[in-house]
Amino acid sequence: MERFKTRISQCLPLDIDNIDTDQIIPARFLKISSRLNLCKNLFRDWRYYKNGKKTKFILNNPKYTGEILITGKNFGCGSSREHAVWAIMDYGIKAIISNYFADIFKQNALNNGLLVIELKQDIVNSLLNNILKFPKSKIKINLKKEYIEFKKTKIKFKINSYKKECFLKGYDDIDFLLNLKNKIIKFENKLFYK
Repeated sequence: MERFKTRISQCLPLDIDNIDTDQIIPARFLKISSRLNLCKNLFRDWRYYKNGKKTKFILNNPKYTGEILITGKNFGCGSSREHAVWAIMDYGIKAIISNYFADIFKQNALNNGLLVIELKQDIVNSLLNNILKFPKSKIKINLKKEYIEFKKTKIKFKINSYKKECFLKGYDDIDFLLNLKNKIIKFENKLFYK
């Protein structure tokens, strides 16, 4: 996993509630097992007409860009598919801000290195409105101190301490266990070989 350093980025505002994983990446694109090039099918049915031409969907608007996606509540609901997280990450998004994430999507995101930040709905709405009006605005995410900063205002968020450590050190679950190898051996020796 890539280490999550403090990020300062413009944002992609996606002011839609209840985005399910089939909208994030339609089921017809789940046959592949590679994570590469999944971004071309991210929000496929919203980004393209059936004839392949681009729609007016927000991700097709060149004035909105960045590594942070701000979206409506209940993001990632629906079926459990890791491909949704892979497609988002392949697009270059490092963090998503919402009022609520579906549990399975949230775990898939955190396990793959995609930071999900839950904030109160009025704060999310304010961020969305500001970014829509001022696309060049940037948000700073300080994971170590658990806050985002927007227009000199710091907004606290919470994250599981284990996942926070994994993000900051660039560990997945296996890396975390391997990191403890010497401590585990020392404990086993103390316990079993007195």
